[in-house]
Amino acid sequence: MDPIQAAQAIDFSLIALFTQASLTVKIVMIVLVLASFWAWAIIIQKLVAYAAARQDASRFDRRFWSGEPLDDLYDRIGDRPKGATERVFAAGMTEWRRSHKDDGGLIPGATQRIDRAMNVAIQREESRLLRGLSFLATTGSTAPFIGLFGTVWGIKTAFEGIAVSQNTNLAVVAPGIAEALVATALGLLAAIPAVIFYNKLSGDADRIVGNWENFADEFSAILSRQLDGE
Repeated sequence: MDPIQAAQAIDFSLIALFTQASLTVKIVMIVLVLASFWAWAIIIQKLVAYAAARQDASRFDRRFWSGEPLDDLYDRIGDRPKGATERVFAAGMTEWRRSHKDDGGLIPGATQRIDRAMNVAIQREESRLLRGLSFLATTGSTAPFIGLFGTVWGIKTAFEGIAVSQNTNLAVVAPGIAEALVATALGLLAAIPAVIFYNKLSGDADRIVGNWENFADEFSAILSRQLDGE
């Protein structure tokens, strides 16, 4: 059998290349596949969560600007606000009510405490919003190098096999080089979506947080006008 026929007889499927790979390359491949699946799970979860956050904010904005008294809106929300904007609003209203004395007067520094309460709520929601994005950043920056390590190790093993067999036949060289290159391909397969969606999701998160901050500023201005009128 000539070298070309021998190479054609070799199974170059991904499963076959994985089973033929050395233990180190197998570990690299498994790590990259798991990282890719986990990255996609985070991406899908964040896309759904961000869409829900935008819908909740839009729904609450309509209720907030409907002209309904703020106290009635707060009472209807209750102790368990559903969306992030509701939680920011609830934090401000809770501090607003706590700032009133029994005689109806206001405790000094009410505006600063209300702003601080809403800022803390926004920071808490932002932390929840960004949770998991660091894994995407880590995957995007490290997966190509992990794949490259697997490729280098696989090529080293292939050359060792050539040296032992004293044979540079294509049928001997091709499987080792192919399995080594699969590691690089898996690294890129994990890294490219992670980088793309990390940038997209980070931008979406900044816009969502910016909307919360704008709402907090508007709400604070409304409360300030009420404080000035009392």
